[in-house]
Amino acid sequence: MATALVAAGSTVLASVLVGISSGPAGASSHREAPLILGDPPVDNTDVYAFVSPDDPDMVTVVANWFPFQEPDGGPNFYPWATDAHHDINIDSDGDAKPDLTYRWTFSTDDRRGNSTFLYANGPVTSLDDENLLFRQSYTLEVIDHRGRSTELISSGQVAPSNVGPASMPDYEALRDQAITDLPDGGKSFAGQADDPFFLDLRVFDLLYGGDLSETGRDTLAGFNVNTIALQVPKSELALKGDADRNPVIGVWSDTERTSLTLRKEGKEKQLGRDVQVSRLGNPLINEVIPAAGMKDGFNASEPVEDADNDALVGRVTDPEVPRLIEAIYGIPAPETPRNDLVEIFLTGITTKSGDEIDVDLNSQLNNSDVDADRFRPSEMLRLNTSIPPAEEPNRLGVLAGDLQGFPNGRRLTDDVVDISIQALEGAVRTGEIVPALAAGDKVDANDRSFGTTFPYVALPHNAASSDGSSGGASAVPPAGGGSGGSWTPAAEPVLGALVAVILIGSGVWLLRRRPDRGLAGVSG
Repeated sequence: MATALVAAGSTVLASVLVGISSGPAGASSHREAPLILGDPPVDNTDVYAFVSPDDPDMVTVVANWFPFQEPDGGPNFYPWATDAHHDINIDSDGDAKPDLTYRWTFSTDDRRGNSTFLYANGPVTSLDDENLLFRQSYTLEVIDHRGRSTELISSGQVAPSNVGPASMPDYEALRDQAITDLPDGGKSFAGQADDPFFLDLRVFDLLYGGDLSETGRDTLAGFNVNTIALQVPKSELALKGDADRNPVIGVWSDTERTSLTLRKEGKEKQLGRDVQVSRLGNPLINEVIPAAGMKDGFNASEPVEDADNDALVGRVTDPEVPRLIEAIYGIPAPETPRNDLVEIFLTGITTKSGDEIDVDLNSQLNNSDVDADRFRPSEMLRLNTSIPPAEEPNRLGVLAGDLQGFPNGRRLTDDVVDISIQALEGAVRTGEIVPALAAGDKVDANDRSFGTTFPYVALPHNAASSDGSSGGASAVPPAGGGSGGSWTPAAEPVLGALVAVILIGSGVWLLRRRPDRGLAGVSG
């Protein structure tokens, strides 16, 4: 199946952007909605899903939280929220409901008390080092579609924030110690990492300054995130456990907060039900598809609600970005309705949708055992696990004929901004790129090289992002990232609005209610 698919896809899709890789071509979900920007620890930033390059029988999902972590942000640095569930969801049958939910729940062991403000009071050489005063651990459970839970890890160790070389002289050793094996094969990791997303965020200044002058600076260079990485056999994720017959899965992450937390004298008690406060599948969706008034509702909604959300679907079939590009640059927006975007973002690419892209790539409708009557269009990242890792990955993914890349899943090296700009401008529909936008944002690779083994993400920075330093890392694009323009290091200052929720004293902190979605047709 994989061979036939690759051959068909190469014929149809490689012709879409012939020659685009010969030249350079919003953060994904960083502070994208009004409510979540005030609660950064539970803000999902990105999701990646790919066939593991060093073990094609495994699938790796990387999900990130807590954006714009300045490495010098002590003394408390960047702990995981302990009153929340951090979930990675898998939909193998296309009904827009999770068939499996992998859930991480964190706890804290803070040994500082009234004796010190330091995160570590000496060099830390292991996760059990007595000098490490602030520690976190997690439980990992997997929940099936019937709600039955199985505990996979009871006390996984978290890699701490990278305080600096004096406190953590060998952070890579600490990171390796935080990798935990799963009982039936696979691995789990939770800890800090370099933010793997690369882009120029000046897109929000009237789309790169109104004349494409505000490009070429990686806004996220030098910043870290909190990362969860999960690697499991692809058969574990496939419909009926058969990855040969049913290779396509859907992936998204979410965060659920406890609706009421009482804090008194350093102790806390959690009450009330869990409410979803953040959600992420495809990159850039909540930044540039919903209007501002829809964003909180989208974060609180679930994929199964998307098909009935007329306001959201309307923003996909008639997206705002092409109209802005037409108004600013005079480049005509593609004709609507944009059924090509519906296929890319809501159904997966398949001939069975009756839309515009004539190839079977990454829709659950392509699974042999799927019940097509139960299929629901929904926003999630979809991955065909039958496509093997590319020997020479191209940063432009499917648009450059590399079918293992975005929007078929998402690899760490995929340049989703350049891909998305061309997709929004109708490149898949017309078979032609927009020459004036071919350079994209001129940020074609991450500021740190990615790893070749699990968890693949780069080590976190340990020097201030605002001084132009990358914490000792060399500015080398990742191997196999595809061709493109020159890489320009950036040192964008912290964007000023990273809001911390500070709790002082005692009493009731927060009562969160699920935001009123206020969107036509959304059902609970």
